[in-house]
Amino acid sequence: MEIETDFLDQITFEPLTKKNWGMFVQLFGEKGACGNCWCMYYRLSKADFKEGKAEDGNKNAMKELVWNHKPAGIMGLYDGRAIAWAAFAPREDFIKLAKSRVHKPIDNEKVWSIPCFFIAKEFRRNGVSVSLLKGVVGYARENGISIIEAYPTIPTQEKLPDSFAWIGLYKSFERAGFVIVDRTSKNRPMVRYYISD
Repeated sequence: MEIETDFLDQITFEPLTKKNWGMFVQLFGEKGACGNCWCMYYRLSKADFKEGKAEDGNKNAMKELVWNHKPAGIMGLYDGRAIAWAAFAPREDFIKLAKSRVHKPIDNEKVWSIPCFFIAKEFRRNGVSVSLLKGVVGYARENGISIIEAYPTIPTQEKLPDSFAWIGLYKSFERAGFVIVDRTSKNRPMVRYYISD
């Protein structure tokens, strides 16, 4: 598939719903993005997540969230298909964050978190993650969400393997207007985007 030079301007964004579930499944493919994750890693206990890797457990857990109209994430669509995904929901929906030593809440503000990304292989390294973040910000603004939080990586090596980029790269967040709010972890800062009225 040939990618047009101005394709970033043509990406549209929408939350995952029953209506576009098929696009999500197509984007994540047979491996459920990576190792049958289906974007459930942060949403389940370690044991439940591990168990869910078999027999479509994690996939079905995500489907149940969507069918119950729970916020799950935002997809980037291009040329009739989903090419990008960002998990996006209230921080408390991601139970692993509650147990994180380095990403404890820094205040009592109501925040929505972006703990992970997935971008279709042929679209990586083309600026899609920055566009996706801007799409998430736009969605948040339209839906009265005032603080977006994330936990990206600042790589210690020049080229980070794709499998390690699923939490997002700090430089993408910086380009999308996020600021560092906590440096408990040197290479995994907490960043936020504050939406002004």
